[in-house]
Amino acid sequence: MPEFELIDVCTETGAIAEAGWLAAAEPVHRQLRPSLPPDYLGKMQRVFAGGGRMSLATQESRVVGLAVWRVFEDTYNGVKFYVDDLVTDEAHRSSGAGKALMALLARHARHCGADGITLDSGVQRHRAHAFYFREGFSILSHNFKKQLV
Repeated sequence: MPEFELIDVCTETGAIAEAGWLAAAEPVHRQLRPSLPPDYLGKMQRVFAGGGRMSLATQESRVVGLAVWRVFEDTYNGVKFYVDDLVTDEAHRSSGAGKALMALLARHARHCGADGITLDSGVQRHRAHAFYFREGFSILSHNFKKQLV
């Protein structure tokens, strides 16, 4: 398996510690979230201020994968480690970057006192689902959303 450097873009308080890496992450992030606004930095600053954090898998000074995650407490899970976004650059899929990020996320989750990792994945993302199953995830519930107009 190739070696990846794993980088946390934010400090524990949500301050951006690696601004250059955040900028380098944008094209990979847009592969998953093409509707991110043009002001990517501003958007991510708001996400980080709201508790989000970002971790990267890099190789040869290039971002090959990223995860946006957060920790909060709720009445069902207790301490919940939630992954907002997890994406590997299309050119680097099945290279081990996602697996490396998942191992980093597990370390972060344990450090935060969570007993698991939770995420949602669009029903059309079949390759991602196969990856999550290989990583030991199971489907525990349905996610419902009512669009407000």
